[in-house]
Amino acid sequence: MQVLQVISVLLDYPKPELIEARADLEAFIQQSPLAESDKGALMEFLETRGAMSLMDWQSEYDSLFERGRALSLLLFEHVHGESRDRGQAMVNLNNQYKEAGLELGVKELPDYIPLYLEFLSTQGDENARLGLEEVAHVLALLTARLDQRGSNYSLLFETLLHASGVQIDLDDVRQQIANEKRDDTAKELDKVWEEEAVTFTGNDQMQGCPTAQNKPSEGQRRDQYVPLNTDDLSQPRKVSGI
Repeated sequence: MQVLQVISVLLDYPKPELIEARADLEAFIQQSPLAESDKGALMEFLETRGAMSLMDWQSEYDSLFERGRALSLLLFEHVHGESRDRGQAMVNLNNQYKEAGLELGVKELPDYIPLYLEFLSTQGDENARLGLEEVAHVLALLTARLDQRGSNYSLLFETLLHASGVQIDLDDVRQQIANEKRDDTAKELDKVWEEEAVTFTGNDQMQGCPTAQNKPSEGQRRDQYVPLNTDDLSQPRKVSGI
């Protein structure tokens, strides 16, 4: 399902190369097996974003995905939070990538959604669908939260949800988060800084924004789907009333 590679690029931090590749991205979308409505949604996203200045796009991206945790692009943030289980889940997923022939860079986090989509795009249509199915509830949650904030990034996550084949009532999810407290305000961000434990060593290799640029090699196995192997991945952790 090569269109997942397109969505991976669109969900990563916007760069000049993304603007330059717009025609190629549109061609991939039109040739994809997605429903026409989903193709239209992706084309609409590209058209809207293409009309913005890159600086404005980057600024909005930062405000959405780099502030607070509600819209984190790290899958396990919505499953394990800061619990110890998250570390083991990251190790397990990284090992599963290795089994499929994908080696990550030192600073890349395996549960970064654009990277996960990049991986699934190499695994064949059915395996890609299974991979999306495992994270469908996270995709639904992010769709609803982005809708709530009036961001058309919700189009990308809703398209992924449709591609998973999982039927989730988005209106129900929207209702559940209706009274959810925002965690990206200055006040809430200050609380996070106050609560974070101070560490002086050992964090350098895990800092920085991971990207999906370390693509699977041509030798990566495409005939075997490796599940995430997290029992509770289909049920995002409860946050503020969810």
